[in-house]
Amino acid sequence: MGMFVLPEIIYADDTLLVVNKPAGLLTVPGRGPEKQDCLINRLLVPYPNARIVHRLDQATSGLVVIPLGYEAQKHLARQFEQRLVHKCYTAVVGGVMADEAGEVDLPLICDWPNRPRQKVDYTDGKAALTRYRVLQRSADATRVALEPVTGRSHQLRVHMQALGHPILGDNLYATPAYLAASDRLLLHATTIEFTHPRTGSPVHCESPPVF
Repeated sequence: MGMFVLPEIIYADDTLLVVNKPAGLLTVPGRGPEKQDCLINRLLVPYPNARIVHRLDQATSGLVVIPLGYEAQKHLARQFEQRLVHKCYTAVVGGVMADEAGEVDLPLICDWPNRPRQKVDYTDGKAALTRYRVLQRSADATRVALEPVTGRSHQLRVHMQALGHPILGDNLYATPAYLAASDRLLLHATTIEFTHPRTGSPVHCESPPVF
């Protein structure tokens, strides 16, 4: 195991961390020795009681809350289950979006033969809701703020594709031209808000995207 680079720590106390996950880094280990370098394993060296309560796709960058210990993990897991954690992402999507804001309400399910891809499925899919707001338009791209009301796998990526505006650099859902437009997925978890498990006060963290 080489020297792991510790991710940028946005917030830290004795109960939890909020860290900035780089694009391309797994949140949790995958199968096989080459997939052991991940966010949680890097954090376990200085923080042996670090736990996982939610994750970002490997290609997505941005804020991840890391509870320190079982009690904090249990408390935060309940907040995620009850949708009391508010997250906002920044993305750059292909094409010029017409509406200033809107929502995508399309049920999602794993596209099993093509996993890890997900797909819209009105019969068996689980409810998924995303709110979007245009931040800036350019000639052939739009910068948007995305708020996932539900937390389905690949939700933001599939919902943007379903609108006809896949996220640039998306190796699963973008058209070849929009995939080639960026050498990484232009999706970043920008803000996260939740209740501190110990003090009960609100925690609000921000991390501007590098793109």
